[in-house]
Amino acid sequence: MTWAFKRQAFYISILILVVLVFGFIIIYPSLNQPPTCADNEQNGDETGVDCGGSCLRACIAQMDEVSVLWSRAFRVVPGRYNAVAYLINHNQDTAINKISYRFRFADENNVYIGKRDGTTFIPPAGKFTIFEPAIDVGHSIPVYATFEFTQAPEWIQVSKEKVNQIKMLVSNITLTDEQVSPRLSATIKNDSLFIVPEVDVVAILYDASGNALAASRTYLDVLNGEESRDLNFTWPEPISGVVTLKEIIPMYNIFSAKLK
Repeated sequence: MTWAFKRQAFYISILILVVLVFGFIIIYPSLNQPPTCADNEQNGDETGVDCGGSCLRACIAQMDEVSVLWSRAFRVVPGRYNAVAYLINHNQDTAINKISYRFRFADENNVYIGKRDGTTFIPPAGKFTIFEPAIDVGHSIPVYATFEFTQAPEWIQVSKEKVNQIKMLVSNITLTDEQVSPRLSATIKNDSLFIVPEVDVVAILYDASGNALAASRTYLDVLNGEESRDLNFTWPEPISGVVTLKEIIPMYNIFSAKLK
């Protein structure tokens, strides 16, 4: 091996070493980054790719589907109906901030007569309702109503403490004039320190067999911590049946509730 060749080999070795050092300097930060909930990898304490564990987003593969217990259209006046879907979220401490849905309506011959699309939230663990008012079907009568979500859910974890602390208490439920112009009154109390905005309150009346006879809704722009408010629901026509059970369901987006 000549002296010139040795010198050339030495320079090449130095060049390779410099390239390796600079390459390491460039690559090392990316290799040494802590795991995050947006790196498209399952790492840290995640139970899926960028979900579960300490990530806010829950893993959809580990979530149970929301069950639709029933859906129905209730006549308000001729040609005008309210639609209600009664559902249950089986997932503990997980909720959905926004999801799209669709009601579809058919007549007694199961002929399609209309639909209503909307968006809603899903509260954590428990029964809840979705209410669509003032549906105009012309001269048709919606005997059948179906309900479905029209987009994939994005489940978000909610702290157990927040779920347990926010309590809506309903009392003094009274129904009057049900055979003339029915009126249901009640009192709702936010039994927590959270300020809860945009509270929809749905009332459902049942007969002795558990069949829903009528439904109505009222709205509170905000319910402050430890605040009580009076509720009133009305119907323009008599109830077609004997009411034996009255259910009132407060609906609020838990992600919008804030401490005082």
